[in-house]
Amino acid sequence: MTGTQLGAAGAGTDGVDGPGRGTPVLTVRDLSVGFTTEDGTVSAVDAVSFDVWPGEVLAVVGESGCGKSVTAMSLSGLLPRAARVTGSVLLEGTELVGAGDRRLRRIRGDDIAYIFQEPMTSLNPVFTVGRQIIEVLRLHQGMSRRQAADRAVELLTLVGIPSPARRVGEYPHQLSGGMRQRVMIAMALACDPKVLVADEPTTALDVTVQAAILDLLRDLGRRLGTAIVLITHDLGVVADIADRVVVMYAGRVVETAPTEDLFDTPRHHYTTGLLGAVPTAGRRASNGRLQEIPGLVPVLSEQPDACTFADRCPAASDRCRASRPPLAPETTDRTVHRFACWHPAGHRADLAAEPPVDHQERP
Repeated sequence: MTGTQLGAAGAGTDGVDGPGRGTPVLTVRDLSVGFTTEDGTVSAVDAVSFDVWPGEVLAVVGESGCGKSVTAMSLSGLLPRAARVTGSVLLEGTELVGAGDRRLRRIRGDDIAYIFQEPMTSLNPVFTVGRQIIEVLRLHQGMSRRQAADRAVELLTLVGIPSPARRVGEYPHQLSGGMRQRVMIAMALACDPKVLVADEPTTALDVTVQAAILDLLRDLGRRLGTAIVLITHDLGVVADIADRVVVMYAGRVVETAPTEDLFDTPRHHYTTGLLGAVPTAGRRASNGRLQEIPGLVPVLSEQPDACTFADRCPAASDRCRASRPPLAPETTDRTVHRFACWHPAGHRADLAAEPPVDHQERP
């Protein structure tokens, strides 16, 4: 797959904030999340902003500890009460930050649904998968038991599970990892949510079934008009499914662009490092080793008001260590590409020219 094949659905987008059609279903502005610890207040998410449109897949990427999952959980108030959340999260114009528990419980499942990375820990092992889907439908949709049972079979059919009428009577341990994740997708889609948050949905799966799950998510999103926020550290997954990408580092957005542009011309040096660390066909480092980003993500309680990547960046200067670069737009005749860097990479990155090799599901 070449760089021009990446993110085909997003190739015609007009700007990094969305494809320029209609109104975004989810608008996040200056979202910040802090936690009080013995060492003081830790800023896990710092002024994050993005939009998501119906039918679009927005990938949020970065190393562990960069704030991806905290951002995802904060969208519908799933964080602990000790978390201090500021900023704005608008779901079709309705503010969710500061909303009451009762209101947020209604929104979860009905309007914003989640898929987590390990389906075996999300499904109850003592109930059949059909009963668990039926429970969701009766609770959120007010269906009768017969209506919910029929709908459960329809949902399993929708996500590509063979013999759905038989599978509804099976327990989670009787299904493969890929099938369990399909059940989780069916449960998430049961109430026709406007936004589907997929937090590392394929990490716990064998690589041979990842492609099928990703294709399913993308196709269902487009067919049903569901906006998908994909949380991942895997740039191969991003290349497969995402229309646009938000790159996070140490709780901040450092770059955002349509997928094709990000892979073809990454501007932040953290992004080039992530791309360079991905094994690709036909490329090998001179010493036979993969490229790596030196150092670690900084301790969140000790972040300076400067570029947090400076200590790991090959292009860092005194300016980078003294002041924080804004997330500034770079506009071309086709798109808007935003990045927070005083010395952006200015060339087409050879490291990003070839995305990871696709995997196919075993029959």
